[in-house]
Amino acid sequence: MRIMRAAFASTFDADNPLAALTVGDRPEPVHPADDWVTVEVRASSLNRHDLWSLVGVGLSAEQLPMILGCDAAGIDPDGNEVLVYPVVLDPADPRGVSILSEKFQGTLAERVAVPRGNLVPVPAGLSLTDVACLPTAWLTAYRMLTDRGRVDEGDAVLVQGAGGGVATAAVVLAVAMGKRVYATSRDAAKRDRIAALGATAVAPGARLPERVDVVIETVGAATFDHSMKSARPGARIVVSGATSGHEPKVNLRRVFALQLEILGTSMGTPAELAELLAFCADRGIRPVVDSVYGFSQVADAFARLQSGEVFGKVVLDHTR
Repeated sequence: MRIMRAAFASTFDADNPLAALTVGDRPEPVHPADDWVTVEVRASSLNRHDLWSLVGVGLSAEQLPMILGCDAAGIDPDGNEVLVYPVVLDPADPRGVSILSEKFQGTLAERVAVPRGNLVPVPAGLSLTDVACLPTAWLTAYRMLTDRGRVDEGDAVLVQGAGGGVATAAVVLAVAMGKRVYATSRDAAKRDRIAALGATAVAPGARLPERVDVVIETVGAATFDHSMKSARPGARIVVSGATSGHEPKVNLRRVFALQLEILGTSMGTPAELAELLAFCADRGIRPVVDSVYGFSQVADAFARLQSGEVFGKVVLDHTR
């Protein structure tokens, strides 16, 4: 049996997720169907999803060991540079799909197997370490702004909790779309970095100069009341996370009086990922990268992600 180097969940640890992380040898990827192919991974990026997996969210003990990772860019069997779309059809899942590292082995390895239809060509001018940031966080942010938030119908956007992968991506994308962007962060240093990206940085809960058309909400309970108060009539509050708690109080009178839309979303489609790649290539946009680690430093990369000090994406270079 051929083996490869990988980073995987070998157990669960709710108190210390990093203790559940193992870096070692795993079997080569298998192909569940004829249309699957193997990609040689050159770069990947980490997501909060990976830390949740080490806690045991979305996985059972029977599924272990599970190679972690949703995002990857690499080389397909024909020698082309490709980006891996991480969502796989899964009729057994209530959502009808699953994300790599939930049922099928993930991307934090030398190789990963996916359906051929999940491969998106990488445009010229974009590096694999850059595009590896896109499939989860940046694709989610892109869909939040476009398909769900209908940002083309408005002029102003509020992004709650900028600094994390999705929120920071939303700031960069909304600015590139020509919108007035307000973004919150508890950290003064992060607010300075947000301002450097072209947004107006404000403290959490601060009154905005105007009400906005779209709110990008990934924080949850701690910011949701501010999101509601900052929304103008007919605005869309788009939710893709709840890092501070998933049961906020909601003023329903404000919802119906202002005809607000509260919309949930996660990830996006392969076509939207291709659109996002083209948008980045055409506008000269590069993902905000917090740090790049060689694959041999994957444990350090996870520690960086867990630290809460991250601004942008933590990337793994599999060639190092």
